Amino acid sequence: MNILSSLFAQSADGRHGVLMSALAGIAAALAVALAMTVYFRLSYRTWREVARHGLATLAAILLFGFAAYDMRHAALAYLGLNPSKPAVEFEIRMPREMLTGVTDTQIELHTDRNQTLALVDGVRDLADGRALLRGAVVLNHRTADRVLVVNLPGKGTFEFRLRLPAEPHRSEFSPWHLADRIASPLAGPIAPQDGYTIRYRVL
Repeated sequence: MNILSSLFAQSADGRHGVLMSALAGIAAALAVALAMTVYFRLSYRTWREVARHGLATLAAILLFGFAAYDMRHAALAYLGLNPSKPAVEFEIRMPREMLTGVTDTQIELHTDRNQTLALVDGVRDLADGRALLRGAVVLNHRTADRVLVVNLPGKGTFEFRLRLPAEPHRSEFSPWHLADRIASPLAGPIAPQDGYTIRYRVL
């Protein structure tokens, strides 16, 4: 299973919630249609009256469905939940020796609402003496406060702020950004300026 498949599997619960909401809306629409059918059969109506009331009923059903969707969207926004659950793919460059032999690297996305574990897609060497760490993480909440934290046991912690809006849209890779914070006994004094960078895109 590739990294995108894994991310989509993580968002299955979100899609299930959307499906249940849609089924509830359909059930409500059927109930309204049944009630209107009973109403029409209680007394005789001309075809013009039937057409007029039918259009009114259709408009009422559409408004009901829109209201239900809008209420659900507003409730999720209030809770900070993102039903579509976009994901961010990232690439991090750092000195090769920092990633050599590290098998238990842990990357987390920290926000003001939660923490989410990222999926690591592998490491490859670059020609300039650095290595490239690739991965992706799901954006579960609407917030602009997002920091990607890379923990390398025995080598330090590296923080990269994701400069994204609260509701990001699909995008190409960003320019390379410097690390925002480094806590490592192995990183030199100029490491934040030239050794540790990140770029990312919204999937």
